[in-house]
Amino acid sequence: RRPGVVDAILMDLGVSSLQLDRAERGFSYSRSAPLDMRMDQSGGRTAQDILDTADEHELARILRVYGEERFAARIAGVVRRREVGDPVRSTDALAELVRACVPAAARRTGGNPAKRTFQALRVAVNAELAVLERAVPRALNSIRVGGRIVIESYQSLEDRIVKRALAAGFSSSAPQELPFVPQDAMPYLEPATHGALKADDDELAANPRSAPVRLRAATR
Repeated sequence: RRPGVVDAILMDLGVSSLQLDRAERGFSYSRSAPLDMRMDQSGGRTAQDILDTADEHELARILRVYGEERFAARIAGVVRRREVGDPVRSTDALAELVRACVPAAARRTGGNPAKRTFQALRVAVNAELAVLERAVPRALNSIRVGGRIVIESYQSLEDRIVKRALAAGFSSSAPQELPFVPQDAMPYLEPATHGALKADDDELAANPRSAPVRLRAATR
């Protein structure tokens, strides 16, 4: 076996509950705290930095791309206008502002209306998707033949990256017009799950935080 090759890899992409549950870290929209949201508090920009420096168009892009927020432009506009005279300085203030931006009909379903904004800022602060884009191919290249990778995603943006990387391994990379498939273009992964697995009723009852999880697995 060559150095750096492993039998199996488990990637749990969820945020640590120990961090989420600490109000002072700024991840929760239900308690007042500074808008930090850094996983590593030793350096790097905070959510507050993004709100203070991003222009309206950039902030809307962050909310739309990383939070899949339908009302991104409206929220971004209000946040930027408010900062002219009354800047947002806490998690609860941001949550209340977002709530006021979301139409009443949209607030009736889907949980707290601020959750997508908080997700977007957290993803942007920690460059989570950029890290994942690099990590999944490296993980796949580290598994021995016969080894397995299992990845748990907690939101659709993560799952999309995982699904795309696995799908590339399930398919031949050879041009369709070739009369044969070269060995180095053969599929190198086999699905170990049928699509994405979700928590069953028993798991949901025991662990409500498992609701958004999508589990995908493959064998090399």
